[in-house]
Amino acid sequence: MENESVSPKSRLGVLLFCLFLWPFGAHRFYVGKIGTGILTILTVGGFCGVWPLIDLILIIIGAFRDKEGRRVLKWFEPASP
Repeated sequence: MENESVSPKSRLGVLLFCLFLWPFGAHRFYVGKIGTGILTILTVGGFCGVWPLIDLILIIIGAFRDKEGRRVLKWFEPASP
């Protein structure tokens, strides 16, 4: 496996946002993908949930990425000091 950057965002958070707030694209806003989050809202959840369903699969297998292209892998955000 090549040396890849890992997002500081929580995979659990992305998963929960995708499951419960999919029509609003909340999971995309959370990882900084504002443009596609707005598109998800304007297209009623990406044409009745197709986009969030694909995102859900990507989140589960660990292939979902944030705005900077880093994989969202960690289930929890790092604790603040």
